[in-house]
Amino acid sequence: MSKCHQKRACKASPGRLKKVAIIMTSVKIILNMPARNSIKTYVGNGYYHVYNRGVEKRKIFLCKHDYAVFLGYLKEYLLQKDDQKLRHKLVDINLSAEERNKVAKLLRLNNFAEEIELFSFTLKPNHFHMLIKQKDAGSMDKFMNSLCTRYTMYFNKKYDRVGKLFQGVYKAVLVDSLEYCLYLTKYIHAQSLQGRTKRPSSLDAYLGKQRIGWINTEMILSYFSKKIHGLSYESFVSDGNMPSSRNFSELLID
Repeated sequence: MSKCHQKRACKASPGRLKKVAIIMTSVKIILNMPARNSIKTYVGNGYYHVYNRGVEKRKIFLCKHDYAVFLGYLKEYLLQKDDQKLRHKLVDINLSAEERNKVAKLLRLNNFAEEIELFSFTLKPNHFHMLIKQKDAGSMDKFMNSLCTRYTMYFNKKYDRVGKLFQGVYKAVLVDSLEYCLYLTKYIHAQSLQGRTKRPSSLDAYLGKQRIGWINTEMILSYFSKKIHGLSYESFVSDGNMPSSRNFSELLID
């Protein structure tokens, strides 16, 4: 290298190094930024759109039985547990060892019936949506961590795998408008109708085709007519209209 080129290189080096340092700092900031809606606003009596999907967008439900297991966990967590009845059953001398173990497991199992209300859900092959209300500021976090951890353990055991099943922590966004709550149930239920196969959801409970004891349909349905089809929830879901505001689009968290 000539002396002239060496001088130019030396003069340029501090500036280039500064630019490189700025770029590297920016990259670090971007890489360390939390995923959208992974930082949550926890409030008591708050309504939330909750979402999670498989790591690398992989499928988390591979067959009908997987869906049934996840729904079974929701039922066990959200239906009121009668501890007294379970304890009486546990001391029944006619109970088999297998049944006794099941009862003992149910007694130990977390129950969130007094802490969480579920208003709507849809399960899709690689993700799920839910609209929930938490009673206390920490209820949702306990519920979601328990649900996702338990399902991951089931899935990994069944399919002989290890490691994370979900893509990081669940995402949740606070819904502070009744109108948006109504439209979110519509959005969540519309997800179940996409594609050729209807996915498990709470839609049939809203349409009176299925009774799900651990879903609260009354609050949402109270704003719709049971007699006039044009004002019914079924008509509301099928019309395809959604709010166009930016505030609502930020609630969708896809």
